[in-house]
Amino acid sequence: MFKLNLKIALRNLWKNKGFSLINIGGLAIGLASCMILLLYVAYEWSYDKQFKNNDKTYVVYQSVVANGKTFSWGWTPNVMAEELQQKFPSVKYASHSTYPRPNLVSDGEKKISSKVIYADQNFLKILDYKFIKGNAEKTLTDVNTIILTKSFAAKLFGNEDPINKTVKLENQDVLKVEAVIEDAPANSSIIFECIMPWQLFLKRETWAKEPNWGNNMCLTLVQLKNNDAFSKANADIKDIYKKHNKEITADALLHPLTKWHLYGDFENGKSIGGKIDQLKIFLLLAFCILLIACVNFMNLSTARSERRAKEVGVRKAIGSTRKSLISQFFLESLLITFISTVFAFILVEVSLPYFNGLLDIKQTIDYENGMFWLVLFGLMIFTGFIAGSYPALYLSSFEPIKVLKGFSVKTDSSVSVRRVLVIGQFVFAACLIICTVVIYQQLNYIKNKPIGYNQSNLVQIDVQGKMRDAGKVELLKSQLLKSGATVNVTTFSSDFTEGGNNTTGVSWEGKNPNELISFNHRGIGYDFTETVGTGLVSGREFSSKFPNDTSGVMLNEAAVKMMGLKNPLGAVIDFWGSKLTNVGVVKDFVVESAYQKVAPMIFYLNRTDNTNVIIARLSPDENISTSLEKIDELVKQMEPNYPVNRKFVNESFELKFQNEKLLGTLSNWFGGFAIFISCLGLLGLALFMAEQRKKEISIRKVLGASTGNILTLLNKDFIKLVAIANIIAFPLAYIIIDKWLSAYEYRVSISFLPFALAGGISILIAVLTVSIQSVKVAKANPVDALKYE
Repeated sequence: MFKLNLKIALRNLWKNKGFSLINIGGLAIGLASCMILLLYVAYEWSYDKQFKNNDKTYVVYQSVVANGKTFSWGWTPNVMAEELQQKFPSVKYASHSTYPRPNLVSDGEKKISSKVIYADQNFLKILDYKFIKGNAEKTLTDVNTIILTKSFAAKLFGNEDPINKTVKLENQDVLKVEAVIEDAPANSSIIFECIMPWQLFLKRETWAKEPNWGNNMCLTLVQLKNNDAFSKANADIKDIYKKHNKEITADALLHPLTKWHLYGDFENGKSIGGKIDQLKIFLLLAFCILLIACVNFMNLSTARSERRAKEVGVRKAIGSTRKSLISQFFLESLLITFISTVFAFILVEVSLPYFNGLLDIKQTIDYENGMFWLVLFGLMIFTGFIAGSYPALYLSSFEPIKVLKGFSVKTDSSVSVRRVLVIGQFVFAACLIICTVVIYQQLNYIKNKPIGYNQSNLVQIDVQGKMRDAGKVELLKSQLLKSGATVNVTTFSSDFTEGGNNTTGVSWEGKNPNELISFNHRGIGYDFTETVGTGLVSGREFSSKFPNDTSGVMLNEAAVKMMGLKNPLGAVIDFWGSKLTNVGVVKDFVVESAYQKVAPMIFYLNRTDNTNVIIARLSPDENISTSLEKIDELVKQMEPNYPVNRKFVNESFELKFQNEKLLGTLSNWFGGFAIFISCLGLLGLALFMAEQRKKEISIRKVLGASTGNILTLLNKDFIKLVAIANIIAFPLAYIIIDKWLSAYEYRVSISFLPFALAGGISILIAVLTVSIQSVKVAKANPVDALKYE
C-alpha cells in the first residue's frame, strides 16, 4: 500500500507541475526562514553553556540605588573573590579577573594589539577551557607567564611550537608561553586571545594591590559546590558590602553565567530580561512564517478539490477506506515537505554567510550533531502533518455517489475555514509591516535627535606606549595642529562614545546625606568644547591661562539640575575628599546610551597618566585621506612600536543602534517572506473561488458583464478579507509596539502612518495577487464552462 500511495503521490506532483512548484516553493521559503531563525536562536541560547559546570557558575553583580533608580552591573571589588572563597562554605571556587582589554603583545618585529585578560588560577577551574599544550594545574602561578589561544599562537609563531618561547607585553614585560588553549567560543561572553596571571596585573597596576570595597574594578566568578545552596548563598552575599564598609549601601547578588548574555537587563536589582526578549520575537517569527507556509499549502491543495474529487470517488467506490485516503494525502504532504526541506537546505547554505555578516556571528550547520538531525526530522514531520491535515481530512470526506454524478461544492464551512486562514496570514503580515515601520521611525528619531556635539570629521586616537610619557601628548597635539590635518585637538580620559567611570562619592552644600546620586566623571583637555563642537551654558572651560584649574571642575546641565544648584558657577564640590570649584556648565551631550536621558557628569582637567584618547577635528580644507595619512605618520613617529589605533567618532556612535538596525533588517527580510507566502495562500483561495464560480462567471459574461465587472466582483470578497485582517492586526500591533517603545526614555510617538501603510500595502498586494488569476477566469470562453449544461 505504501508503494502504491508513493507512486500516486509522485504522479500527482509530476502531473500538476505548477501547483507542485508553488507548494514546494512556499514551503521551502517557510522552512528556510524558520531554520535560519532557529539556528540563530539556538546559537544565542547556547551562550556560555559550553563549560562543564556552567549550571553551577555565577557572576557576582552589584546593585546600588542612585538618582532614584537601581543600577546593576558585573563589576566588583578586588577583595570580593577572596572573601567568598574563604568565608562561604557553599563556594567551591571564586575567581577575580579583568574584563578583556587591548594590550600589545609582540614577538620580535611582529606586534599585535590583542584582547587580554588577567586572572587567577581559579578562573581556569571555573571556565574549563581545553588545553592543547601545557599543564593546566601549574598555569598562572609564575608572574611573567602567558597562556595563548590556538589562533593567537598561530599569529605569533606560525606552525612553530610556542611553549617556552617568550613574548613582550607592552614592549616592557618579557613573558614565557606556558600553555596553549582552544580559542574562546564565539558564543561566549568573555572573548580573549591570551590570559596572564593576576599577580602581573598587580605588578603593572600598583593601585590595584590595596584592598578596597569601594572600588569596583574586576569581574568575579563563583562556582558553587551544588545548586541546592544557591538560595542561601545569594541571600548571604547580599549585605557583603555593608559588612565591610557601612557607608556602602550597595547589595551583591549572584547572576547565573548561563543567563549573563540573554538576561542583561535589571530592574530593582532583579533580572527582568534583555536579549532574550529579542529571541522570543525571532522564535515567534520563525513558527509564524512556517505556519503561514503550511496554511498556504492547505489553500492550494483544497483549491484543486474538483480535480481530486473524482479520484477520491473512484477509489472509495472500489473499496478504499477513508483511513487509506487520509494516509495517501498525508504521504503526499510529507513528500512535498521532504522535497521542500532539500531546497530549504540549499537556501539556508546560500544565505547563511549573509546572515552571519548581518548578525556578526559565526554560526554553521553542524551536520555531525545528532540533535540537529532529530530537530530537523521533527520539524519536517510537524510541517508535513500540519500542512496536510486539512486537505487530507477535507478531500477524503467526499461521498462517491455525489462526486461521480457531478461535483459541486457549496461555499460552506470549508470555504469559511480557508477565509479564516487567509485572514490569519494577513493579520501576521500587517503586524509585521506596522512593527517594521515603527522600528525604523524610532531608529531615525534617535539618530536625528540632537546629541549635543558635532560628530562630523571627529577622530579619536588611542594613547599608547611612549605617548603616555610626560609632555608627549602635548607635543603630538601641537604637531597635529601644525600639520594642517586638524583644526582642533583635545584629550579625553576614556573612549568618547562608550561608558566610563562613575561615582557616588560627590557631595555639596545642601545635598541630602541619605540620597545617593551617581555621577559620570571624565577627564578632559584644553579646548574640549570647541573641539567636540558642544557649547557652554555659562562660565568658561579649562584653559592654560588659569593654572589653578587643576582644582576646578565643570558640570553638565543634568548635573546642575540633579544637584539643585541655583548658582552653579563658583559652587564648591567635594569630589572623593577633594574640594573642587565649578568653573563652567557644559551643555548636555550623549556619550553613553542615545536612548536614555543624559546622566549627570563631572569634568576635571586631564592628567597625562589619565589620558587614554586624543580627539581631533579634521580640517575641512584638507582631503580626508590625506589628513588621516598625516595623523598616522605623526603617531607612528611618536610611538613606532604600536599599531595606530584611530577611528571616527560617528562610526563608534553608529554601533549604539546595532540591535535596532538588526531587528529592523530581520523584520524586513522575514516580513517580506511572510507577505510573499501569504500571497501564495491568497492565490490558492482565489484559484478555489474561481474554480467554484466559473459557471456563474460564464453566465454573467453571456448576459453582458465586462471583464472589469467580473474583476470587481471577484476582488470585492478578498478586499473584505484583507480589511478584516487589518482591523484585527491594528490593535495587536499597537500593543506590541507600545510595549517595545516603553523601554526607551526617548521614543517616537505612535502615528497613523504605519497603520495606513500596512492597510494600503496589504490591500494592494491582495488586489494584484487575486487579479492575476481573476483576469484569466474573466477572459475565459463561457462555452468551456457551460457546454455540459
